[in-house]
Amino acid sequence: MPYESERGRPEVAHHLILEDRERLSVSGVEEVESFDENTIVMHTSQGTLIIRGENLHIEKLSLDGGDLKVEGDVDSLTYEDGRGDKSGGFFGRLFR
Repeated sequence: MPYESERGRPEVAHHLILEDRERLSVSGVEEVESFDENTIVMHTSQGTLIIRGENLHIEKLSLDGGDLKVEGDVDSLTYEDGRGDKSGGFFGRLFR
């Protein structure tokens, strides 16, 4: 029964480690939406995270483990939406 296994699934831990504004490790990554040398947009267990900076490069990405490592000059880390909003998308918000 897939429904029951999804319902009892524990929340994935989300951690950020920034070293000298040059190396960033992120856990709890669910999907990388887009990336270039100035911006990386990803969905995490705590919401959408936007990383801005210069010369940003994804050094390691493991969606199985939810880990991402970025190198470059990090200027900002911004969460775009709420903490792990699991509303079910458009229809979930429509029928609340």
